[in-house]
Amino acid sequence: MVDWEFKERYGLSDFIRLIDVLRGPGGCPWDIKQTHESLRHNAVEEAWEVCDAIDEGSAAHLREELGDLLMQVIFHASISKEHGGFDLDDISDEACKKLIHRHPHVFGAVKADTPEEVLANWDAIKRADRGQSVAGAMEGIPRGLPGLMRSEKIQNKAAKIGFDWPDVSGAMDKLREEVGELQEGIDAGDVENIKEELGDVLFSAVNVARFFKLDSEELMHAACGKFLRRFSYLERHAAERGLKLEDMSLGQMEEIYQQARHDLEGKEPVPVTFE
Repeated sequence: MVDWEFKERYGLSDFIRLIDVLRGPGGCPWDIKQTHESLRHNAVEEAWEVCDAIDEGSAAHLREELGDLLMQVIFHASISKEHGGFDLDDISDEACKKLIHRHPHVFGAVKADTPEEVLANWDAIKRADRGQSVAGAMEGIPRGLPGLMRSEKIQNKAAKIGFDWPDVSGAMDKLREEVGELQEGIDAGDVENIKEELGDVLFSAVNVARFFKLDSEELMHAACGKFLRRFSYLERHAAERGLKLEDMSLGQMEEIYQQARHDLEGKEPVPVTFE
C-alpha cells in the first residue's frame, strides 16, 4: 500500500501529489503507462465535457468536469517533470507572465476601454510575439481544433484583413454554389470530388453561421442533441407498439420520427411520402 494521507478535504497540492503517487512505485499500472501522446484525446474529451456541464447549468457537474480537466494539466506536468522537463510551477510562471504581458491596459500605460479594443491589442501583441505580420496570422491556428471551430477561426482571421463578403448574401450564394458542385460530383459518381465538395459545403456553412455570430460547433452539438432526442422517441414508441427498429420499414420509422417533431418540439410533422 502506498503512503497516502486520507483527509476530509484536499487542496491543489494534494492533487499534484496524488498524480505523482499514481504514477510512482506501487501506483496504478494504467497511470504509469500514460504519455503526452496517449493522453492527447483525453484532454480534448475533458474540455468538451466541461462545455457540456456549462450548457447543463449544473454547478456540481461543472465542478466535477473542471477537476477532470485540471487533472489533465497536472498529469502532463507530472510526466514532464519525471523526464527532467517543466513542472506545474513552470507552467504557472509562463502563463502568468503571458497574461501580464498581454494586458498592458491593466499592468501598463496602454488604453483599452472596450472588450473589442482589448482583443485587438491581444491579437497585435500575439502577432508581435510570434514575429508575424497580419497576413501571417493564420499560422497561429491550432491544427488539433475540431473542424468546424478551426474553420470559424480561419474565416475570422481572413475577415480581419478584409477578405470577406460584405454581408451574408455572398456567403449564402457561395454555399449554394458549393452544394451545386457537390451534386455534380454525386451525379458523376466521383468519390474524390464528393469528398472535396462536402468539405467545401461544410466550410461555407460555417461562414454563414459566422455572419450571425453563431458558434458552429454549438450548432452541430445542438443538431446532434435534437436527432438523439427524436431517435430516443422513435425507439420508445416503436417498443410500445411491440416493434423492433431492425424489423421496421424506413417509412414506419420515419412516421414515428416525424411525429417526434410535434410531440417534442411543438412543430408540425413533415408528411411522410413513402411507405
